[in-house]
Amino acid sequence: MKRRALLKVGTILMGTTGFSSFLPKWWSDKAVAAEEFEVTKTEDEWRQVLTSQQFHVLREKGTERPRSSPLDHEYSEGLYRCAGCDLPLFTSETKFNSGTGWPSFYAPIEGAVATSVDFDLVLPRTEVHCHRCGGHLGHVFNDGPRPTGKRYCMNGVSLKFMPGEKI
Repeated sequence: MKRRALLKVGTILMGTTGFSSFLPKWWSDKAVAAEEFEVTKTEDEWRQVLTSQQFHVLREKGTERPRSSPLDHEYSEGLYRCAGCDLPLFTSETKFNSGTGWPSFYAPIEGAVATSVDFDLVLPRTEVHCHRCGGHLGHVFNDGPRPTGKRYCMNGVSLKFMPGEKI
């Protein structure tokens, strides 16, 4: 009996995962029109200015391998900018070592990022994207340090670190 229940749950989860791409915008909040952003480019234009890995993360909502970014262990003073449009997103003052393998911050620069809900892994997560170009940066979780309690877990490839730069 337990095996049958487990198989049912597995079937439901797998079906929901595949089905999530067909959910309407109000449910998944995945579809964000390019017209909503100040910086817009065609797919070919993005491919000309981004590396293949940056394109995969920023434009296709991919994820880099954990511990693959040198920015994970960068703790110099400076600004972290969007690799797509150069908008300042985070300061070094809000960076911390989360131990996750991705650069983590407890707060973005005010107005620099926007969020939406994604259901790519069935359960809802809060996606973080650049406010100016819509580039996917990572996700935010409620397990960060004070004062915000947030952990902005960012893909290092979606960021450019500018040492010594201040707002």
